[in-house]
This record gives sequence, C-alpha cells and structure tokens, in this order.
Amino acid sequence: MTASTTTATATALAPAFELAPTPVVSVKPVVLEAPGRGEDLQVRISAPVTGSELPVVVLSHGYGSSLDGYGPLADFWAAHGFVVVQPTHLDSRTVGLAQDDPRTPRIWRHRVEDMKLVLDRLDVLEAAVPGLGGRLDRTRIAAAGHSFGGQTAGNLLGLRVLDPVSEEEIDLSDARVKAGLLLATAGKGGADLTPFAAEHFPFMNPNFAHMTAPALVVAGDRDDSPLSVRGPEWLTDPYFLSPGDKSLLTLFGAEHSLGGIAGYEVQETTDENPERVALLQRVTWAYLRHALGVEDDSWTAVRKALAEDAAPHGAAPVGTAPYGAAPLGTAPLGAAALGRIESK
Repeated sequence: MTASTTTATATALAPAFELAPTPVVSVKPVVLEAPGRGEDLQVRISAPVTGSELPVVVLSHGYGSSLDGYGPLADFWAAHGFVVVQPTHLDSRTVGLAQDDPRTPRIWRHRVEDMKLVLDRLDVLEAAVPGLGGRLDRTRIAAAGHSFGGQTAGNLLGLRVLDPVSEEEIDLSDARVKAGLLLATAGKGGADLTPFAAEHFPFMNPNFAHMTAPALVVAGDRDDSPLSVRGPEWLTDPYFLSPGDKSLLTLFGAEHSLGGIAGYEVQETTDENPERVALLQRVTWAYLRHALGVEDDSWTAVRKALAEDAAPHGAAPVGTAPYGAAPLGTAPLGAAALGRIESK
C-alpha cells in the first residue's frame, strides 16, 4: 500500500458516525493464579451490559500505573462494544516492587507473561462478570498499551527485545492477538537513549523488524521524552521501522499523556486536553473495529472526515467537552487541527 497522509480538525469526526454509549459493568480485582511470578495477577475486566460476539482488548498500562488507570480509553471502548481487560503489572506503584528485587531485571518479560496469562484465562475472566458468559469473540483480540505498555503490547505483535539477562532476542508474539494499539511507545535503543535510560532500562532495545501484525501507532509531536536524545520523532519508530499494515496518528501539541489518557485528573498528565482525548477515543475505536474485522465503514469515515476538514498543522486545540460524554456522532470536538493520520 502506498503511503497517504491526511490532516484534520476534530470537528470532522462529529458527523462521521453515530453510536450511543452502552452502560458498562466492571469487575475488579479478578485474581489469576500466577505460579513463578511471586504473586498472583490482579485484573480488571469491563464490558457493555448488552451485545454479543464482543471483541477483546487487553490494555497494558504505563510504568507505575495499574488496573485502575486509563479510564478515558477503557471506559469508552467498553461503552462502545469491547471487552477491556487490564492487568496490573509488577512495576505498578500498587505492588511496590523493590529495585533490588530479583524480578526487576526481567520486568519487561513478566509484563508479556501477564498478557499471555490473561489470554490463557479468558474463561475465568468471563465468568467473573455477571451476564458476560458466552458473549466474547475470542477470534477478535487486540493488545493495546501506553508508554512501557506499548512495548508490552508490541511484543505480542512481533516486536522483539534483547533480554539483558539472557542476552537472547526471543519471539514472544502471540497468534491470538490480531492487531494492536501502541500509544506513545519507545523507539530504538542503543545510541538513541539518554545515559539515564541506558543505565536504568536496559530492556529498552526493541527490534521492530518482525512486528508484522497490524497496528495503529499514536505519537505526540511534543512528546520530548527524557529517555531519548532524538526528541518526539523517536516515538514514531514503531511505525516507520516495522513492516506490514500500519497506521500512524500524530497528535499536534500532545505530550506523553496524549491529552490525559492515563486517567481522570491524574497528576502525571502534563497536557490535559479533553478534545485531544475525545479524538483519540474515536480514532482508536474505529481502528480496532477495522483491524479486527468487525466493520470498515467507521475507519473509512474517520479518515474521509479528517481529509475533508483539514486545518493547518499546529493550530491550537480549543473546547472543554468531557471525555466520552456524548454519542460518537454528536460530541462537540472543537474546531482546531488536532492531528494527522498516515498509513502504509
């Protein structure tokens, strides 16, 4: 496929498609036995109260977060037809793993194993939610992640990491995962890392050459990570360095929080922007439905709408609509240019 680029205003999405939110039931913590992990895995599962053949998104949190994070995305996806599963990884602040804990050097690997355990025990998770039995579509599973969670999700798509302990590059891809969302995900390691990152995060050395599964990569053009010497374009490596069917959403003015996806009113958000989050909710929802083979019309409509109502790169976002407060076709998304999409 030839590369194409579109720029957009958020208002372009308002008339693109209509879908009213559905009430959601969320259960936490569901505890999965995890021998060899040091402690069992705690999981949150959220699902719409109606609907059948529901696709599944396993959402990996950023460093230090937990199953309680990422409400602006998890709540939105669940209210619009997805079952969302959120494990709490060992690096979570709620776990309090010591830096000298013997599990720390392989924390990246434990994260991937958490995701695989979730997939192995979908029956347990399904049974934990009243009324969810028999409503999952296990043939339509996506992995999503923000920051460190993006690398975790990427591992399931074919991204490989040179293990700093074994010094081996292992394929941890999982055929059950059909597509991915990589949000503000680290790029290449080596000389691209700052000395601090190289010393404290030796697992930050991804190889994207085998990440062939479809994915939407999301990057902020003001996400100047302290972990890299390259600036915001470092976060686009998962798109440019991977083969296969990929799309890249660049969010104008966005920093690492991408407008506030890590949670409602969380302290780590540095670039709070409800319009940006609303745009991201809708674009990721449409992409997931497209990539998992549910339907293509929403993704096509999003791209068409973005192209038809383009605004200059860098225009300042405006508006204060609350996250997910209105149906997809009616949310007041503002009039400023918020981003562009390109695909290959």
